Amino acid sequence: MSYSGLLDHKDWGFPVPIFYGPGRISHIGSICKNLEIKNPLVVTDRGSWKLPFIQEMRSILSGDGISSELFFEISPNPVGDEIEAGCIAYREGHHDAIIGIGGGSGMDGAKAICLTVNNDINLWDFDYNKPALQIAGTKPFPKLITIPTTAGTGAETESTAMVTHSEKGMKFCLDHPQLKISAAILDPALTIGLPPSLTAWTGVDALTHAIESYIVPDFHPLCDGAAIEALRLIGKYLVTSVEEPENLEARAGMLVGSCLAGISFLKGLGFVHAISHMVGAEYDTQHGLTNAIVLPVVLRYNLPTLDNKCQNMADALSMSDKTSDGFIGEIEATLDRLSIPTSLNEIGVPFDCAGRIAEKAMHDSAASTNPVTGNVSDLEALVEMSIRKAR
Repeated sequence: MSYSGLLDHKDWGFPVPIFYGPGRISHIGSICKNLEIKNPLVVTDRGSWKLPFIQEMRSILSGDGISSELFFEISPNPVGDEIEAGCIAYREGHHDAIIGIGGGSGMDGAKAICLTVNNDINLWDFDYNKPALQIAGTKPFPKLITIPTTAGTGAETESTAMVTHSEKGMKFCLDHPQLKISAAILDPALTIGLPPSLTAWTGVDALTHAIESYIVPDFHPLCDGAAIEALRLIGKYLVTSVEEPENLEARAGMLVGSCLAGISFLKGLGFVHAISHMVGAEYDTQHGLTNAIVLPVVLRYNLPTLDNKCQNMADALSMSDKTSDGFIGEIEATLDRLSIPTSLNEIGVPFDCAGRIAEKAMHDSAASTNPVTGNVSDLEALVEMSIRKAR
């Protein structure tokens, strides 16, 4: 399938207002004006704040008469103390909105700040698994603009934020149904400078989102359609975006694929993410890389009973062998080509943590939607295999 419009400018209204196309960052000023934003706090992660696109964006805002300040004390796996520091920066700067720019961590930090900055509610009370809290109408959440600079997390259209509770060594999914993205800017040119390794890790993160959401056992044709189209785009452009990093069409295809995969996981995820979240919380591993290592282990657990879904995914990825074994084999071959490590131990996860990680993963919101049920012992076996030899 060809995608002739990937380099065009497009405005989409679903599921949030999306401004797509190479160079769309130049429209940030007009987007803010349309939203009546005059003084946003720009939130990003520690690894991104010195990158050229941050200063470029702030210069565009300044040229349009919009002041801004930068908050970049966000870790690759955001923690609660950082969110409180961001709230202090927002209040002291008398800001009226937040722009989250960067990878998933920067956008997660921005969303978490939005959740708490205008109220006195404890951050952890926004746990996705808890009943939604009442928010006073006089203290609404700030307007939020999201700008992804990697093609992987899909965090730009949904308001959930993954934040690590340092004392518990666990990641929690934080959310409130009234927090909505005011606008998302998808500019593939911003991803051109991403190193090949991060391009691969974030790209497999998007692949994992699409696979895990599609096989969630729930009837949700909107999410399933997004997942299958995401797989078509990722299957066509993932390897090219890594091996030809200046290829703008490949970068654009991956950014749209990542966005669609992010939309699809509103349906749910599975054991890959449940494990990866807790490994990241304890060992501060890169999320996409952790997903990539764990993915084949969980596929071997899930796919043998999902023949129809496996065939549909194989079709979308242009695979010749549509059996579960064939699907997993081709996924593993792609991971090999992208130089993904073959075990969690290679990225610093010790052999003796499997039981503890499994216990925590069972409490992750993603575990409840895995297509094949499992107990702590099942998860412990999956974690142990991922640590020792995942493929």
